[in-house]
Amino acid sequence: MPDRQRIVKVLIEGRVQGVGFRYWTQREARRLGLDGWVRNRRDGAVEAVFSGSPETVAEMLALCGEGPAYALVSDVATDEEAGGVPLGFEVKQTV
Repeated sequence: MPDRQRIVKVLIEGRVQGVGFRYWTQREARRLGLDGWVRNRRDGAVEAVFSGSPETVAEMLALCGEGPAYALVSDVATDEEAGGVPLGFEVKQTV
């Protein structure tokens, strides 16, 4: 029986821009087989949407709490989302 899907919108705060966070997120999400996207925000945060099995999404959220080597994550806030997410994982433009 296939796992049900979990979709979360994530806001990651701290020193998360200028440290390769978006491309690290894309690489990790693809490695885990997640769908979704990631982008910088003008307020200094990184925003992402992850879609996949609840266990895999939870693993990605744990990874986001650490981030890439030079990141210093202070907060990872999540909101459950509904609806579909396009297949694949992309880096979007800053908003």
